Amino acid sequence: MTRVFGRIGLLSFGGPAAQIALMHRELVEAKAWLTERDFLRALSLCMLLPGPEAMQLATYAGWRLRGTAGGLLAGLLFVGPGAVVITVLALLYASYGQLPLVQAAFLGVKAAVIVVVFQALRTLSAKALTGPQDRAIAGLSFLALFVAGLPFPLVIAVAGLWGLLTADAQTTLPASTPAVLAPAVPSRPLRTLAVWGTLWSAPLLLLWAVDARFLLELGLFFSKLAVVTFGGAYAVLGYMTQTVVSDLGWVSTDQMIDALGLAETTPGPLILVTQFIALLAGFAQGGIIGAIAAGLLALWVTFIPCFLWIFLAGPWLEAINRQPRLTCALRAITCAAVGVIASLALWFALHVLFQTVSSPQILALPSPDWSSFDPAACALTVLAAVLMGGLRMGFVPAMGFLAAAGLGLGMI
Repeated sequence: MTRVFGRIGLLSFGGPAAQIALMHRELVEAKAWLTERDFLRALSLCMLLPGPEAMQLATYAGWRLRGTAGGLLAGLLFVGPGAVVITVLALLYASYGQLPLVQAAFLGVKAAVIVVVFQALRTLSAKALTGPQDRAIAGLSFLALFVAGLPFPLVIAVAGLWGLLTADAQTTLPASTPAVLAPAVPSRPLRTLAVWGTLWSAPLLLLWAVDARFLLELGLFFSKLAVVTFGGAYAVLGYMTQTVVSDLGWVSTDQMIDALGLAETTPGPLILVTQFIALLAGFAQGGIIGAIAAGLLALWVTFIPCFLWIFLAGPWLEAINRQPRLTCALRAITCAAVGVIASLALWFALHVLFQTVSSPQILALPSPDWSSFDPAACALTVLAAVLMGGLRMGFVPAMGFLAAAGLGLGMI
């Protein structure tokens, strides 16, 4: 298990789709540790839960094989390599990211980020928006966030409630064959909730006791983020960006976009961008020691809940998958996530292509200063679209090429 899940963790580039495909190849095809039906049922469960579905799928597979210890092993090996790389990249960025030539190179990274977010939007919308109601939910979610500036958790909660209330209670889901493997441990929900809830809250209570206000605020925010992370990392990035840039002022808009670009290049779940942001915020507050403390806290409150959800819900997999109302609620949340990602994509594009973007007081609709249009950023974005959209170049090589192009423009 260490060898297999370690290989998955080291090779898990390319976002959730590529990571899930890698796990299918390793766990179903190569090792036959899970049947095809087991794998798909587990994936459905992970999509119902908040948090990164690929990491939770790995955790579930480890739990099915060797109980809690197996789940911990699989989950930590999936996250660990990327967390180490993110720490190194964030500290280097905090120390040298403001140099003019480095900023010129990161202009190319920002262009790549715009294209990759629009690609994620296209992929998810093609799968999720299959009817007029789906498109209406996505459109209303976009307007609620981008124009009205409503809170992300409210938008997701309303979408889920709509899906729950409009579901056909008489709908029955197809029966599935029994799982090959019996549940690794019996269901002890109260004990599981007590143990993992205590682990989750312990550092927050300690920070409250010693009056470490910045770290406590950071821990509480990323804990809240762990509860509302439905629809994938791109969906919650809009909420995180609004909070850490506009409300809390921990990072700038440019730093947020750079963080996403660097997180795309590392193995592991994209939600590791939370660790990157925490490291930058901690570095600004207390140097390297502050950065390490903030990064570790963000990792803890982001991923401890993932283990809690899996260990709590895993024994109830069959029952959960047979609830049509939950399925309809998830579908509505996914449609809302399309609108959220559209808002994020447009927000990123405006802040890259224009040097000055202001937000009116009444509505949240960003208003670019047309005289601040950046032709270099536009040219790099078009180049990124050609490389990744037309030539289908992977994100990492395209980002390297675009960073070199941005550096060349900066030197000119």
